[in-house]
Amino acid sequence: LVEVPLGTSIKTVVCGAGRGGVDGKTIKAVQTGGPSGGCVPYSLFETPLDYDHMKAVGSIMGSGGLVVMDEDTCMVDTAKYFLGFTVEESCGKCLPCREGLKHMYDILNRITKGQGKTDDMATLEFMCETIKATSLCGLGQTAPNPVVTTLLYFDSEYRDHIDKSKCPAKVCTALISYFIAADKCRGCTICMKQCPVNAIAGKKSFIHVIDQNKCIAC
Repeated sequence: LVEVPLGTSIKTVVCGAGRGGVDGKTIKAVQTGGPSGGCVPYSLFETPLDYDHMKAVGSIMGSGGLVVMDEDTCMVDTAKYFLGFTVEESCGKCLPCREGLKHMYDILNRITKGQGKTDDMATLEFMCETIKATSLCGLGQTAPNPVVTTLLYFDSEYRDHIDKSKCPAKVCTALISYFIAADKCRGCTICMKQCPVNAIAGKKSFIHVIDQNKCIAC
């Protein structure tokens, strides 16, 4: 917990007081202000932490919290995570928030499972604009922020998930396949014994293989 003057840059807080990335990993973004805050990329870390500048980059000051994300973070999964919180918090009084957020969450969930469609990004953008403009309270009006900013600043990650069925951060397990390198396998059977779903087969001293139909990408 640190206290800094209003207007201090994100970089000063994260890389100064927070001492930067863990284990030397590259910082990708920071999410500000709680679950309804936007995700600000590292390229904008010189942005001052105040109400007007946060609004200008698509985020909010909110609770004053900062969630720092590095190269091991999937921004699509991150948007889904924060949206999942606001879906649960919606009081259900107005239709845009009650149904719109659920529908957006379902789209993001499909994308992280490799079932994304070519028009999903455009649909999400339209829904974000509509929900922000028509929701009755602050929750619905700010809930789309994580989706808006990840679509804006990390659109390539969405395209990788949708067009290539690939998660660059290797977070979305439905898009990951594991294989045993034939030139390195010694047939020691250790992996076969450790597999929780018996997806690995092979005899001792012979090359083992993974049954992709059984593998749960654990």
